Amino acid sequence: MGGSLVILACFCLGAACGWLGWAPQYLLEHDVTLYVLYLLMLLVGFSIGYDRRLGEILRTLRPRVLLLPLATTLGTFAGAALISLFLVYSASECLAVSAGFAYYSLSSVIISMYKGPELATVGLMANIMRELLTLLAAPLLVRRISPLAPISCGGASTMDTTLPVIARCAGQQWVFVSIVHAIILDVSVSFWVSLFCTW
Repeated sequence: MGGSLVILACFCLGAACGWLGWAPQYLLEHDVTLYVLYLLMLLVGFSIGYDRRLGEILRTLRPRVLLLPLATTLGTFAGAALISLFLVYSASECLAVSAGFAYYSLSSVIISMYKGPELATVGLMANIMRELLTLLAAPLLVRRISPLAPISCGGASTMDTTLPVIARCAGQQWVFVSIVHAIILDVSVSFWVSLFCTW
């Protein structure tokens, strides 16, 4: 949870600096977010490629494990489409925000490029809240619903920030499923967010 709070604090600091006029002029005149996106994609590739467990995971992967990321994706999109009926944002904008799957750093940059800072801020907050909800509600989700519930709730964060709480609450036997789930959603974020932003 500490990492999410640090990111939220950095976002608030950046917003305050921009509001007070302390933002460097260079950053305002040049589209730095595109280069940050390239760097993020490079780092995602590094982290996935460097993980020595990836080869073992892919070798032992059974097709049935792919049903959970599919269910997470469909459930997330169904919820976003439904909630768009009650918001000022269009269905495609709500779907773009939800397609971050708690990967707020990458999804917010992509949304900012296509839709501007307002929707990017909504995306950042929504995806941070999804991660925080998983961290706080994992014991309740396991007890009331299923061991798979916090994995689905955690989205793309289930191989890093939310993995320890999932392993503790759901059990070590779900760690493999959690990592595969996160890898598939991680890879899909840039595709889905870009698609919905241009829809």
